[in-house]
Order: sequence, then structure tokens, then C-alpha cells
Amino acid sequence: SMKVKVISRNPDDYLRETKHDIHKLVRNHNLPTDSFRAQTEYTRALNSTKLERVFAKPFLASLDGHTEGVSSIAKHPLRDSVVLSASRDGQVRIWDLPTKHCLATVQSHDGPLNGMSVDSVEGMSYVTVGQDCQLKTWRLPHPIGGKKMNVPLNQITLDGVAHAVSHLASSTDFVTCGEDVSVWKASRDTPVRTYKLGVNTIHAIKGNPIEEAVIVGATMDRSIWILDTRAQAPLKKVTMKLRPNAISWNPMVINEFVVANDDYNLYTFDLRHLSHPKNVHVGHTNAVMDVDFAPTGKEFVSGSYDRTVRIFPNDNGHSREVYHTKRMQSVLSVMFSMDNKLVLSGSDEMNIRVWKARAAEKMGPMNPRERAALEYAEKLRETYKEHPQIKRIARHRHVPKSVYSAAKEHRIIRQSEKRKEANRRAHAAEGEIPHIPERKNHMVTNEEL
Repeated sequence: SMKVKVISRNPDDYLRETKHDIHKLVRNHNLPTDSFRAQTEYTRALNSTKLERVFAKPFLASLDGHTEGVSSIAKHPLRDSVVLSASRDGQVRIWDLPTKHCLATVQSHDGPLNGMSVDSVEGMSYVTVGQDCQLKTWRLPHPIGGKKMNVPLNQITLDGVAHAVSHLASSTDFVTCGEDVSVWKASRDTPVRTYKLGVNTIHAIKGNPIEEAVIVGATMDRSIWILDTRAQAPLKKVTMKLRPNAISWNPMVINEFVVANDDYNLYTFDLRHLSHPKNVHVGHTNAVMDVDFAPTGKEFVSGSYDRTVRIFPNDNGHSREVYHTKRMQSVLSVMFSMDNKLVLSGSDEMNIRVWKARAAEKMGPMNPRERAALEYAEKLRETYKEHPQIKRIARHRHVPKSVYSAAKEHRIIRQSEKRKEANRRAHAAEGEIPHIPERKNHMVTNEEL
């Protein structure tokens, strides 16, 4: 018979390792020098991190009513509680978030709705474009006792299909894109200016929320371009390896925007240096379909075909939150609320889901002692976030099996490619195979127009 020897470690060894880690944190991060106080605070930070994950319940509500996939979500710039959603059958619904009540339902187009945008000055109307070559302006009902408007204020027949629409900053003017880029005034039936940008279809466009004249867009040939409406042609153009799907400007930084791409990544660009992205945000395992910045400009939310919603810090390449449910299918549209408290996602199975921006945040009134305790716990987690145990617990997220398997496969592919490149470089002449940074590896060309 074979004897099995069980080796058990002394509990003092674990205590000794924990003390060693605490003393290391004290030296590197200027923490309290009192050993007993440091150990007490570390224990409280560890317990607080565990409780934060226990009470992380991000899902709040589901807004039902659409009969097709929710392809677009728009926020009201002046009313935090009003949200607009559009489905693939051309139906637009206007929601009141606190009551989860649908204020109005409008059949805006005889087919798929390609885009919509709310007036950012008065907030009394919104514009929609559809696959039926129609551009329509609608009046928004008031949340309390407003009349439902099923007839558009203005209707224009376009020469071609418009794929997106966006209002300009501090103006009632807006831009549409399709075969070309057109700048419109609310009081005119013909565009003020039209820009021809080649033979490729322009499928995404976004006006800068700070500078009225600056517009960024994307075309089907995988290129991103910058346009100033005071000029006669685009200023810059850059081509990526795969197609950009959506664009969102940082509302606090005039020259920064993020792009959702077909290669499962998101890219933060600086308007002044368009030749390569400022940051690459990874984590999704399928094409990223939509992205939207938080009103603070410190983070953004993205939705993907991998059936997850992720929240990324603006300066970090990895997401801090991953939201998913069993029934949620491909996420087609996402939105950050104007109060920075909620995240909305529209998916292919006709639902709009409302999530917390902070998964463990308590929603509702708090007494002063409770608020002080939560602020103290948050400060402890921030202070000891680099400790291995706390960092491991805070970063861990459960994801669906399909996402986990795909992420593992992508990781193996990346490691294999790096290993092959290192082998080729080791057996080639010096300087023959250059090192290309990851931020420049996804770009093809850069043009000054």
C-alpha cells in the first residue's frame, strides 16, 4: 500500500508573509508606519473589497416594448430622466427613466432607422434618418402631461440613404452622412454645405461636443477622417486594418475621441496626432458595435457582439466592469446617463437594460454615518489596491463560458505570434525586423489632406 504524507503549513507562515507584504506597501506607498495600524487598515481594506464584490448587483431594470432589436439609444442633453431608443423596424420610443414609463411611441420610418440625434440647444426636438431615404424632425413630448406627436415637424426626401446623423455643439445645425457629408440648418430643406469624400459610404459621424465646427467620421474603407466645416476638404485621414463601427467624443477634452472597431478593440485617438492611437483598450472577444463616453470624461461604456457590456477607464487598457445576463444577445447600442449613475444597453433581443455605473453603489438616501462609513471603506480600498490579495479580488469577474473560452484562445494566438516574431528576429540580420509598438500595429496609412 502507498502511504500519502500530508504536509500542512504553519499558520504563522501566512501571518509572516502578510506582515512582509504590509511592510513593503508601507515603504513603497508612504502608508502609516505604525505596524499595528497598518495591519488593522489592511484587514479592513481586504474585508471591504470582499464585501464590495458580494454586494455588486449592477442590473436595475429592463425597458420592454420594442418588437425588433434596439439599434440606437440617444440621451436628452437637458433632461437627465429622458432617453430615446430606436429599433430596426423604425419605431422610436421615448422613456422616462425614474418611472420606467414610455412617454411616446412613434413609427418614424417605413423600415430600419439608421440614426437619431437630439437638439442640444433647446432640447425640444430630435432628428431621425432611415433606410427609406427620409430625414425627419420630430417634437419631443414633455415628461409631465406632454402630447404625443405622431406627425413630424419637417420631412425631407434625400437623394440617397443617410446612415447617421449628429447635432453640432451649441447649435441647432446637424450633419448627416451617406454617400457624402451634408450640413443642415433646422429651418432649411436643402443642405448648407456638402462634402464629397470619395466613393466609399460614410457610415458613422459625430460632431464635437465643445467645438462646433469639428466633425469626425468613418467610412467603409476602414478610414477615419477629421472635417472642419469652415474648410473645403477634410483635414486628416487615417486608415485602420479593420472597420470602425462607432465614435464618441470625450465631453471634457476637446481633442480626444474613442473608436469602436471590428477587431474586438477600442482606440482612443488624439485629434492632433491621428497617425496612431493614444491608447488601445482590449477585453472584448467579438466586434465592438457601440461606445459612449461618461459625462465626466473619465470612462466610457462599450457594447459588443460577444453579448457583454464593458466599462473602461479612459487611461486604462482593460475594463473595470463586465456586465452580462443569460438572455442578453448581441449588444447593438450603449449609453451613459447624464448624471453618471446609470448605463443603458440595447440588444438584439428587443430589450433595453439599465445598469449601475458602479456595480456595488447603493442607490437611494443614506444617513450621514452610513455615507461616512462607505467613504472610509472606499478610501481604504484605494490606499491598499496594490496589495496582491486585494488586487486579485477586486479584478476578478465571472464571465460567460463562451467569452472565457474565446479570451483564452485569443491569448494563445497572441502569444504564438509574439513567439514567432521573436524567433524570426533572432535569426535575421540586425534591424531587418523592426519592433512595432502595439499602438501603431493597427494602423495602415496616415494622410494629410
